[in-house]
Amino acid sequence: QVQLVESGGGLVQAGGSLRLSCAASGRTVSTYSMGWFRQAPGKDREFVAAISERTAGTQYADSVKGRFTISRDNAKNTIDLEMNSLKPEDTAVYYCAGGEKVGWRLRYLGAYTYWGQGTQVTVSS
Repeated sequence: QVQLVESGGGLVQAGGSLRLSCAASGRTVSTYSMGWFRQAPGKDREFVAAISERTAGTQYADSVKGRFTISRDNAKNTIDLEMNSLKPEDTAVYYCAGGEKVGWRLRYLGAYTYWGQGTQVTVSS
């Protein structure tokens, strides 16, 4: 069993930066594929970024590519999401997710077993 807890959300002006962190307990994050998803009001939860458990390869949604960076800190057992050049359309609740044997399905919600409670990110214009 893995527990995931997100932190680092908040209110920021457009063009600003935030760093989200996902702390894992129960297992080390390097043994899971880990992802970040987000859900804006009235919209479906969508993929943001992920890192593979085997290769540590990363994938990003086109909407955040070049602005967001996902990273894994094995010493702290955390997954971080550095978000730069934030836009109002990045406003959402951001969720951390973990799964085993995710493989090529890094972008798919259903591939992940464990989810955090979410952290709110609000970008003002």
